[in-house]
Amino acid sequence: MLSSRVSSVGGVAATLSAGQARRIALAAQGFGRPRGTVGTRQLNLLLQRLSVLQIDSVNVFERSHYLPVFARLGSYDKRKLDALTLTPRAPYVEYWAHQAAFIPIGDWPLWQWHMDAERAGIGRTKRWNRGNTEMTDFLLRELAEKGPLPASKIEHEATKRSGPWWGWSEVKSALEVLFFEGRVAVAGRKNFERYYDLPERRLPANVLEQGIPRSDAIRQLVRLAGQGLGVGTVRDIADYWRLPQAATKIAIADLVEEGDLLPVAVRGWSQPAYLHRDARMPRRIESMALLSPFDPVVWERARTERMFGFRYRIEIYTPGPQRQFGYYTLPLLQDEALVGRIDLKSDRQAGVLRVQSAWREPGAPAVDLDRLVTLLRETAQWQGLGDISVQDWGDLARDLAAALGVTATERSADPVTEALEAPPE
Repeated sequence: MLSSRVSSVGGVAATLSAGQARRIALAAQGFGRPRGTVGTRQLNLLLQRLSVLQIDSVNVFERSHYLPVFARLGSYDKRKLDALTLTPRAPYVEYWAHQAAFIPIGDWPLWQWHMDAERAGIGRTKRWNRGNTEMTDFLLRELAEKGPLPASKIEHEATKRSGPWWGWSEVKSALEVLFFEGRVAVAGRKNFERYYDLPERRLPANVLEQGIPRSDAIRQLVRLAGQGLGVGTVRDIADYWRLPQAATKIAIADLVEEGDLLPVAVRGWSQPAYLHRDARMPRRIESMALLSPFDPVVWERARTERMFGFRYRIEIYTPGPQRQFGYYTLPLLQDEALVGRIDLKSDRQAGVLRVQSAWREPGAPAVDLDRLVTLLRETAQWQGLGDISVQDWGDLARDLAAALGVTATERSADPVTEALEAPPE
């Protein structure tokens, strides 16, 4: 812990170097720790450390929520994570926290203020016509009688009841509004399709009965963000949960007064920063990992650029011929630097992990090819794939292919990837 070494003296904030800030942030996110057997206990400890695991529907390599765990812990049985997140009695539940995400069930009351705003028509779903309650009343009755149910099954019943006026899009939209309002909860997924149910059947009564005022809830969310980030600016901390910055500033001031957050300056950062009192500052971070585009280390792009000098944009919305790096490029973390970008695809039919492109990051430390090869082989094994192929696209591709002992193949159009293109959930 840093509280005894990094504290304000005479009202003047302590100063961290950019390297210290990076190590603090990576350590807070669970990088640099010894790896071992990964069971339910290790998964729980990591999820509690992060507080949030973002969900995304793109599956060209692997669904995003599996990747932060693999990046930090190495190979693990995805079924164990599924048991914690995707089953009807799982200890983690979905809500719109940052984006669609898994959070601990105990944190559900921290979002009641958000649900109240949605019900009042001043949140994300404000354009929904709340005057027509026929649809929502029907959905709540269906769930009460038959839940948990997916939208597709409810749509079938709605069409029989009301003809073409209630199609899938109307049912799905209404369910999403009820989800944002906290009037329905997600009771797991099958084939990644959400199953909806009434909150009282998904969540314990003591959780649903908690009433946490908005200011208290935001203060606790800011505390969790500070823990997950290690060190961050107001914008960084607010973005962890997509909180209003004005409310975040108030919560930070309270947490500074309580001693949970310590004001610091970081060299090269133009804005003041705040250090969590329990943050660790290792002398070094040893890690080799591929990061999901929705990993907390890189999901706030301005922070990623400020902290790592790494400008990152996901290119799933960019037409194929116009992509600079690839469809689903994953930043390559080597120790405490982002040193490259690897675009991966799991070709499950052929049993091949395909490296669609591989790039060095200009100005970053040299990529350790031996360590990258080890990581890719572990990744292929974790995905249940045998061979690894490399397409000749990117300034790292040929060297990586040689290190793997394969020949880089000529770059060509990829109809499989193009067919899988879909917007994130």
